[in-house]
Amino acid sequence: MKVRFNVVKALAAAAMLAAAAGASAQQANTWGVSIGANQITPKVESGPISAPALPNSLGDVSKDTQPVVIFNYFATDHFSLEAAVGTPYKHKLYGAGAISGTGQLGTIEALPPTLFVQYRFFEPNAVIRPFVGIGVTYAAFQKETGSGTMTALTNPGAGVPTTFSIDNKWTYSGQIGATWNINEKWIANAAFIKTRLRTDLHFSTGQYQHVKLDPNSIMLSVGYKFNL
Repeated sequence: MKVRFNVVKALAAAAMLAAAAGASAQQANTWGVSIGANQITPKVESGPISAPALPNSLGDVSKDTQPVVIFNYFATDHFSLEAAVGTPYKHKLYGAGAISGTGQLGTIEALPPTLFVQYRFFEPNAVIRPFVGIGVTYAAFQKETGSGTMTALTNPGAGVPTTFSIDNKWTYSGQIGATWNINEKWIANAAFIKTRLRTDLHFSTGQYQHVKLDPNSIMLSVGYKFNL
């Protein structure tokens, strides 16, 4: 995973701001700031590219891992809010079905910010606190770039590169995880997130493709808890 130096500095600054405040247990009116990494793995079920592409011209999408800063607010001893910010996830597009093995078709960047409402089990001072969450996600796509292979498959012989776009979508995500209260100040978090995501690709040739991405995410982080 390649991380620009300025991104690392920004993440470190967020942790230093959190550390400047006092610490407490995971109880009402407590805040938490964590730094970690999140890996997104799309679970692709692709529809075919519309005619005149070859029948059963499907697609696949690679996984990616990026750094994140996670913010938590404990509204009560058991209910909390969580949001994460980070750098865009960079995914590669590949052919599947009839066009499997043709190579990389393109690249995209994705930003899927999610706001979770969580329920945390056990008491605020418990060493391990499992939690479940449900959240609203906005999947935003940018920098869609097609390859020569995409052009050859969708617009052969025309001499005009094929471009494409992907529809941004509002959707929802489910979450399960646990927090380890290392001591009165420091915490470690692990979470699994499942997002329902279906969207459409639109090609400059007039063709389209419907895809079910439904990504799995694994997020690991270490953070600091405090009261404002």
